[in-house]
Amino acid sequence: MLGSSDIAELARERLGFDTLRPGQEESVQAVLAGQDTLAVLATGTGKTAIYQLAGLALGGVTIVVSPLVALQRDQLRALSEHPAGVEVAELNASDHAGRRAAHDLLANNRPGFVLMSPEQLTHSDVLDLLAASRPRLVAVDEAHLVSEWGQDFRPDYLRLAAAIRAMGRPPTLALTATAAPPVRKEIVHRLELRSPAVVVGGFDRPNLNLAVFTFADEETKNRRLLSHVRSSRGPGIVYVATHHHAEDLAAELQIAGVSAQAYHAGLSARQRRDVQDGFLADRYRVVVATIAFGMGIDKPDIRWVSHAEAPGSVDAYYQEIGRAGRDGEPADIELFFRHANLGLNRFFASGGVTDEDLLAVATAIKEHHPADIEELATTARLSPARIERALGRLTDARVVAIGHQFHLAARTTVDQAVAAASAVEHDRREVARSRVEMMAAYAEYGGCRREWLLSYFGEQYDGPCGNCDNDLAGRTAAPPPDQPFPIGSRVRHPTFGPGLVEHYDGTTMTVLFDRVGYKELRTAFMTHNHLLEPES
Repeated sequence: MLGSSDIAELARERLGFDTLRPGQEESVQAVLAGQDTLAVLATGTGKTAIYQLAGLALGGVTIVVSPLVALQRDQLRALSEHPAGVEVAELNASDHAGRRAAHDLLANNRPGFVLMSPEQLTHSDVLDLLAASRPRLVAVDEAHLVSEWGQDFRPDYLRLAAAIRAMGRPPTLALTATAAPPVRKEIVHRLELRSPAVVVGGFDRPNLNLAVFTFADEETKNRRLLSHVRSSRGPGIVYVATHHHAEDLAAELQIAGVSAQAYHAGLSARQRRDVQDGFLADRYRVVVATIAFGMGIDKPDIRWVSHAEAPGSVDAYYQEIGRAGRDGEPADIELFFRHANLGLNRFFASGGVTDEDLLAVATAIKEHHPADIEELATTARLSPARIERALGRLTDARVVAIGHQFHLAARTTVDQAVAAASAVEHDRREVARSRVEMMAAYAEYGGCRREWLLSYFGEQYDGPCGNCDNDLAGRTAAPPPDQPFPIGSRVRHPTFGPGLVEHYDGTTMTVLFDRVGYKELRTAFMTHNHLLEPES
């Protein structure tokens, strides 16, 4: 196995790096030791370099699964053009030349990278080709997309675990820029990572100036937001909750003389591409967007990101604000907050999969063994979105397996499958509701916002940072709270079960419980009544 100096030399020689960034070397070493690895590193910290270095060091073929194949292809082009270059092929069902090149690379196990989107896993011939190969590494980029706790769940990612098993279980490297503990847990579960090394770091973005503005009424909030965007300098993004709001705000900004465009999933693919390209080329200074905008946007000079409403989770919020200031220069982050606006997020968190949907999907799988979402939707007579949610619950309960076809686990009846998935759904709703409340807790927090955010993602940081609204207003001089359990330690509650200590704030502590999500607890009450104990 390569040592630290060898990995650094490989990075200099093949990638042109002067030094490795935090988390890169640790992740590469874990992969080279044959260990499944989950690397949770903030946007712009060089996650792509991890699988490039690991793949180069291992030799043979590295499979790269990514929703952004074109971006990955561009990032690997320099390797293929290097004097000691490696081959890069794209496994695309419609590109016969690319398929032949990928097939040849896999069949002969030459050093190289085979790129594919998760949608290719729906093709049986692709699964057969992968099963016949023996790659040295599987890299899963944007791995949070396998999780419904992430922003943009992709059901085709559910096939990945079966495909990796069919390939002989080579080391699997999952890469993501945002994954709080619930997301990490689901990535490990759904990709079937075996005792993975979990490398977390790089969340600290000291150049982001964090602020929250709180409003009692919607009209005042919208007026302040419009004024703020009009007077802002440089390119920026406003995130809103609905398509309608995106269109209205973009129109108001245009009337005010701001070059702005709306971006949301209701636009055609061509319209979305035109807006994205125009923003990257500085034809538009402002994009007013729903969560549909952002993935693959590599614009280093975004000077500000504003939110008209609080997102449904801190994970979503941190990923969206992470698109600002990638050049390292200061960038302003503002949340325009009304507690009443959380009602919509609470409503969505309370919804989910019904037992009726679980029954329809489990029955269709038991009786027909459908091969894809479309066929399953037709058989179960449900929309694809409802199928995806039910399928997620059934796979989480480990009562449905996905390969060439969907099928129930051995010796599992339909009723047993529904009962198991329904229990998973109940716990999931509890966690979803708690995530909404954590977003409110951040907005209403009176201390250092940077400290709060980093502790949420498992990084220890002692504020004040001097670069958030609370610190600049001198509101963070409270004495350090009593911490009877270290942050990051495991504890157990007689009702809520096991959990992870996340944060302390004055007289309260936040614990992320495995079953019911985040809970704010009175620290002294917990310790005096022995309601929290270290988990043995």
